[in-house]
Amino acid sequence: MSVDLSKLAVKRKITLQELNGRVVAIDAFNVLYQFLTIIRGPDGTPLMDKKGNVTSHLSGLLYRTIELVENGIKPIYVFDGLPSTLKKKTIEARMKRRNEAMEAWQHAKEAGEMEDARKYAQQSTRINKYVIESSRQLLTYMGIPFVNAPGEGEAEACYMCRKGVAYAAASQDYDTLLFGSPIVVRNLTISGRRKLPGKNIYINIEPEMVNLEETLRELKLSQKQLIWIGILLGTDFNDGIKGVGPKTAMKIVKEASSVSDIERYVKEKYKAEFDIDIREVEDLFLNPEVSDNGLEDMEGRLNDSPDRQAIIDFMCKEHDFSVDRIEKFVDKLSGKRTSAKQQRLF
Repeated sequence: MSVDLSKLAVKRKITLQELNGRVVAIDAFNVLYQFLTIIRGPDGTPLMDKKGNVTSHLSGLLYRTIELVENGIKPIYVFDGLPSTLKKKTIEARMKRRNEAMEAWQHAKEAGEMEDARKYAQQSTRINKYVIESSRQLLTYMGIPFVNAPGEGEAEACYMCRKGVAYAAASQDYDTLLFGSPIVVRNLTISGRRKLPGKNIYINIEPEMVNLEETLRELKLSQKQLIWIGILLGTDFNDGIKGVGPKTAMKIVKEASSVSDIERYVKEKYKAEFDIDIREVEDLFLNPEVSDNGLEDMEGRLNDSPDRQAIIDFMCKEHDFSVDRIEKFVDKLSGKRTSAKQQRLF
């Protein structure tokens, strides 16, 4: 689970045009999971080619990336490396829920309950080696740079922002703030009209920007205290404390001078203990595993030209997309990248 700082973070709605000319480091796993979850048929079946390979992620990656480029945004996708050992429990729990959802999906389809089928199908979404490799292949053909993080993709994206390689980190997860990204952009790749799960209600989802410095100033917190709040609420690396919400968590950390104080308070007030040593979680956010590998010539890579024919062959010959539709979008990408290069020259 990702930490829920939505009620505390200082954020504002933005348009894609406001990011024109900006480099944005995008949490690749985060957006691929979105595409695989959302791009499905009425019964929850993902988009597939004739060979049975899932292509929902390729569809989302191509069309949404081109939309970003059309708006003058320079995306860099950041892929996760090896997960932290602290995340083992979370990964196991997620796998268990996805396996259960997969079974429920099959039962709902057999029973003809299409709404339930789609809901369970979305809950069963997972990213495998094929999804990762095919995504990297498509990005290469598109001339869009990507980086392979040594650990958490969010941590690497935040490091890129602090280093000046990128302006903002794009992710749905507020953990990005705990890793210290000065600017976080949410809803970058899923904006538009969306149906609320289990309800016949549609809402408009718009991109929003979260400013870390403004958030800390507004809340009168340090970065370390914000991490403590995340730990109390629960992160991908530890369980939170039952009964502790954002406001209570903020009150606790403001009265604490160390994680030891927080542990003592939780034990006395809630008769509870954290599931792991939270000093390790604190250190993971303060000193995550990051790398400069792949960042050396990023400015040059941001201006790579797309390989038009390779994209068409990959999407149409290998994965059965419509040639007319793909050609139309690839021409948009080619034209925009050429225009950007000419502007840079002048």
